[in-house]
Amino acid sequence: MKDKKPINIEIGARIKNVREMRGLTQERFAEQLDVSTQYISDLERGVTGASITNIVKICEILSVSCDYILMGRMNEKNSSEEISNRLQYLSKEQMDVIEKGINVLIEALLL
Repeated sequence: MKDKKPINIEIGARIKNVREMRGLTQERFAEQLDVSTQYISDLERGVTGASITNIVKICEILSVSCDYILMGRMNEKNSSEEISNRLQYLSKEQMDVIEKGINVLIEALLL
């Protein structure tokens, strides 16, 4: 069995954490990344490392900065930019739900 590198364990744990926060299963995440579920499992456990190409794709799919995935540092960008980045991956139907929710929240705040 291959020795796990500490950096791969750390990166894998951050990927798993964000994937779970986004509500993605390993299966769904693997489909979006166009890899096997076993690869995702190995990646998250630190058994294997990810190529730069896959790191970039992972960050795009999870709407997270490469700086966080690679180094564990939170990016200092503002929250509206972060929200924008996350919204770009939603479907039209999902965006409609978000818009309705925002309208309800704004109305409640104005009461």
